[in-house]
Amino acid sequence: MNVDRVLEGYVVKLGDNVSTDDIIAGRYLHITDPEELASHLFENRPEIRERLLKAKKPVILVAGRGFGYGSSREHAPIALKTYGVKAVLAESFHRIFYRNSVNNGLLVIEVKGMADLVDDGDKIRVDLRAGIVETPRGTIRIGKIPDYVINLILSGGLKEKLRSIASQKSHT
Repeated sequence: MNVDRVLEGYVVKLGDNVSTDDIIAGRYLHITDPEELASHLFENRPEIRERLLKAKKPVILVAGRGFGYGSSREHAPIALKTYGVKAVLAESFHRIFYRNSVNNGLLVIEVKGMADLVDDGDKIRVDLRAGIVETPRGTIRIGKIPDYVINLILSGGLKEKLRSIASQKSHT
């Protein structure tokens, strides 16, 4: 098994309907520095922010339904990834957030029933090749994620993948 296809992290558990404005407030959309964006995560949701700041890293967010609804801002997945969030596992995602996350190299996986198997601080293991998540209360199947999606995320996102392809072509 390829080690880069196995992620481990500590859970920060969220509920349903976490919006992109919850993740990064609209007043920060003028910021282009990913580190500065990450410093403002969940300012609109201090109860989440406090738990996130106290969590061991790397962090894996586990959420309910409707994660990432709202505006189509790319700032949200960029800030999460830059902060050190390795993945977001949720019952469902809003499609534009899902696509922005993949394009920016943040792993997002729809997993039914995940929230029932974890609590804040639990260490979990996501095995992308086997299509499973191992938790302290059991293993849950996530299904096969296409290799091209995994490779896109592992390369850092769409821009990084395209840079890599262009670099390879310029050396041939």
